[in-house]
Amino acid sequence: MTLDPQLISRFAAIVGERHALTAPEDIAPYVSEPRGLYGGVTPLVLRPANTEEVSRIMRLATETRTPIVPQGGNTGLVGGQMPDGSGTQVVVSLSRLNRIREIDLASNTATVEAGVVLQTLQEAAEEKGRLFPLALASQGSCEIGGNLSTNAGGIGALAYGTARDLCLGIEVVLPTGEVLDDLRKLKKDNTGYDLKDLFIGAEGTLGVITAAVVKLFPMPKGRELAWASVASPAKALELYQKATEIAGPSLTMFELMAQTPLDFVLRHMPETAYPLTEESPWHVLMEVSSARSAGDAREVMAILLSEAYEEGLISDATVAQNEGQRGKLLHLRESMSEAQKFEGGSIKHDISVPVVAIPEFLERAERAVQAVVPGARVACFGHMGDGNLHYNVSQPVGMDKAEYLRRYAAMNEAVYAIVQELGGSFSAEHGIGSLKREQLVATQPAVATELMRRIKAAFDPAGIMNPGKVI
Repeated sequence: MTLDPQLISRFAAIVGERHALTAPEDIAPYVSEPRGLYGGVTPLVLRPANTEEVSRIMRLATETRTPIVPQGGNTGLVGGQMPDGSGTQVVVSLSRLNRIREIDLASNTATVEAGVVLQTLQEAAEEKGRLFPLALASQGSCEIGGNLSTNAGGIGALAYGTARDLCLGIEVVLPTGEVLDDLRKLKKDNTGYDLKDLFIGAEGTLGVITAAVVKLFPMPKGRELAWASVASPAKALELYQKATEIAGPSLTMFELMAQTPLDFVLRHMPETAYPLTEESPWHVLMEVSSARSAGDAREVMAILLSEAYEEGLISDATVAQNEGQRGKLLHLRESMSEAQKFEGGSIKHDISVPVVAIPEFLERAERAVQAVVPGARVACFGHMGDGNLHYNVSQPVGMDKAEYLRRYAAMNEAVYAIVQELGGSFSAEHGIGSLKREQLVATQPAVATELMRRIKAAFDPAGIMNPGKVI
């Protein structure tokens, strides 16, 4: 089954033939995703140039009950941006909506379209002496609309929050083609329901985000980045508590990494080197920022490392002395997902638990993983400061990949059971997409599922918005 050729022509007329892709070779990049779990099929990819064209697409889609799959930079990890295999769903790429409409230094905001690449916004803000703190490994290709649709987190969430926290206003095209223009810069606004928060994190199931007003911050005058070795997650937790006591809100990053994913990086990623002189089972990457001066950040980090060493919380540490060294340390952390691909099958978990429960989770999860697949290699890393860990498990050395991946459900069940017992979440920042729909319904209160379905029905009565995702 596929779309009627006449309907394809009607859609194509909205964006122009050049931006209505129908050839398989042109469509191919839009129907494959980073993890290779979902291979979608679509007869048509539309690349609108502005909000008006998106509105016309949605009006026609509702009129003809044509399912629409919004897509940004196509970096999602749970299949939320993928069409299914029916051949009836149209992909709408927002990449051409890529203007930075305004950077307002007085209000510390930027008004940007959905297709602006995250790194492009970061660099534009930096040119104006401002910081846009959302930072992800995929920032060179992910786009703001997708970041908001998935409520992206990343290494800056500890100090600045997630994408939702960084958004003041949005512009959204509803399934009916109506446009909600809520591009306001207000930090205080109690005029009824906060509608924008329904669309942030909804993964394109309620409407298409076309633009947003996001927060900017003064660029720190000083940033000190340190890589330290810790003996255990329990010591890392003590170090985190020490860091928050000494640095307070100046602590802008606190990442926890096991040795295993670091080994993968050193083995497979070019131009990488072990950052310390002694080996360690666990590592921490932490940053202190100062709005006052470089010297202030340097002093705070020096005090932190000195006290941590004296109290036995760390055994070794290095501090980046320049931007080049800083980049190398960040590259080690940011390459951990990519490096896992070279080690065979990987069963990934994007979980969060209360920060205080991280050591217990890691201890219990290790036992659970080994009970499911003896010899499996835990490649854990993540944002310890906000309780979010990427608890990824690589196949045992020598095991058949397909055989290992057949244990995906059993591994998930074992890990998620511990997460739930500790009051955590099985999806901290990657979203639900297609991958975690069943888990969502199985674990959240029935009334929550029913409320989500009511909201979905109210916004999308024709059921055309990213069907099969989230709920």
